[in-house]
Amino acid sequence: MENMCKNYVIAIDGEAGTGKSTLAKNIAKKYKIVYMDTGAMYRCVTLNMIWDNVSLDEIDKINNILDNIKIDMENIDGEDKFYLNGVDVTKQIREKQVNDLVSQVSHIPVVREKMVNLQRKLARGKNIVMEGRDIGTNVFPGAQVKIYLTASAEERAKRRYEQNKEKGIDISYEEILKNVIFRDENDKSSSVAPLKKADDAFELDTTNYTLEEVENIVVGKIREKVDLDA
Repeated sequence: MENMCKNYVIAIDGEAGTGKSTLAKNIAKKYKIVYMDTGAMYRCVTLNMIWDNVSLDEIDKINNILDNIKIDMENIDGEDKFYLNGVDVTKQIREKQVNDLVSQVSHIPVVREKMVNLQRKLARGKNIVMEGRDIGTNVFPGAQVKIYLTASAEERAKRRYEQNKEKGIDISYEEILKNVIFRDENDKSSSVAPLKKADDAFELDTTNYTLEEVENIVVGKIREKVDLDA
């Protein structure tokens, strides 16, 4: 192994619906590493804007939200819960009104700056696994481990559709596929921390792999860089 250190960051980036969140959660749980769902943080900001009826171009009002927002995460009986200003929004942040806006909100420079600073602060002094679109390129460019996941748009939409069904969220496959394609274009063309593979990241196309197979491959790559059992 190389780059052994007391604390480390595992950065998992990639397109929406490639299984980043599930993979990161599984690794965190299995190896007792802190897991940070950066996507949920942006979803909370988006929901707060919806609650306050704030549009994408009202920067002063967005700044006011960012100055006062309180985002909390906890795991209860194996389920990740998210709280926005003291309210359980675990289900709300996955619903259509948030899905339709979150990509655009996450591209607003002041939102990105505030969330990145918060993520760096929360990660300080911890072994952490973090997933998103720019963790290895922007949030933690010095991360000890960088993984980049891809998959076909159709496969990703299918996965998201099944996940939503399990959670009782009613969104059609066609609507999800449309959103996945939009997210890809928006994330990759963004002028603010665009989605791209870090030069030193390990890339894996997950289209034809099961989650267990992806986890085995990724854990093998992680072990080349850090001691997960320490």
